[in-house]
Amino acid sequence: MNTIGPVAVLGGGAWGTALANAAAASAPRRVTLWMRDAGAAAAMAGTRENARHLPGVPLHPGVLPTADPTTLAEAEAVLVVTPAQTLRGVLTALRPHLAPGAALILCAKGIERGTDAFMTDVAAQVAPGASIAVLSGPSFAADVARGLPTAVTLASRDGPLAAALAAALSGPTFRVYHGNDPRGVEIGGAAKNVLAIACGAAIGRGLGESARAALVARSFAELMRFARAWEARPETLMGLSGLGDLVLSAASAQSRNFAFGERLGRGASLEEAAGGKLAEGALTASGLVALARRREVEMPVAEAVAGLVAGTLQLDDAIGGLLSRPLRAEE
Repeated sequence: MNTIGPVAVLGGGAWGTALANAAAASAPRRVTLWMRDAGAAAAMAGTRENARHLPGVPLHPGVLPTADPTTLAEAEAVLVVTPAQTLRGVLTALRPHLAPGAALILCAKGIERGTDAFMTDVAAQVAPGASIAVLSGPSFAADVARGLPTAVTLASRDGPLAAALAAALSGPTFRVYHGNDPRGVEIGGAAKNVLAIACGAAIGRGLGESARAALVARSFAELMRFARAWEARPETLMGLSGLGDLVLSAASAQSRNFAFGERLGRGASLEEAAGGKLAEGALTASGLVALARRREVEMPVAEAVAGLVAGTLQLDDAIGGLLSRPLRAEE
């Protein structure tokens, strides 16, 4: 597989629209942007803009918004950009409309609630035999959509496929590195959302930049411990999808997870902190902690976030618990 022809993107939110623009800009190809809402798809097709999620950013001429699933049949690569908790349902519904040989590129960052399954495992269950890749890294949708320089990682157990997909999606300002450790890439994307909530809460509570820096460092240590326990490669987590994404998400209010945590730190309720927007880390926290406990991985920062989100732990108690942990050698 040296070249990739038509591409489909499942999900018309900010990230899906941004990736559709990037895919269209990388090569002269048709990019189908599938959306569940037929009215929203028709409006986007008419205005050539995702007015709700990316106002002021024009759609690339090669992007075709639609709610018709039959238009997906010719896609050779399918970027699945729906939220993590809807991945199973969307793939189940659309799988009959996808070409048997189409590569599935999972772009959701999370762990499925109820099953504690990684996204690659969900996809493998719904689409057995499909070629599966994971795309993740430090990227804000608005930056990608506007053509600002961004670098991400795409990984598949099929190394040549990962290389082909990365080359096909890379463009003038969207640089896609490739690898063959999808587990490491998806762990980085899922865990950093949870840990970014902790960093946001520290800033919202007024603990200062020194506390944030310490949290980033200790969160990354947790991330590495967890990754090793699930047989991911340490070098993967040292890259864009691990350290790079954690640093971005833990340092900017553009991150929904950081913003969610920051509002919690200021005393907002869980509902107020969400502000009507999806913070994947809040939905992933319990699953991340459950998986960590299953393999006896110590993750005190993630545990604190899970307690905050579940309403079983108050922020000051969480802070006190972290600060009173026994002193130990730094890992």
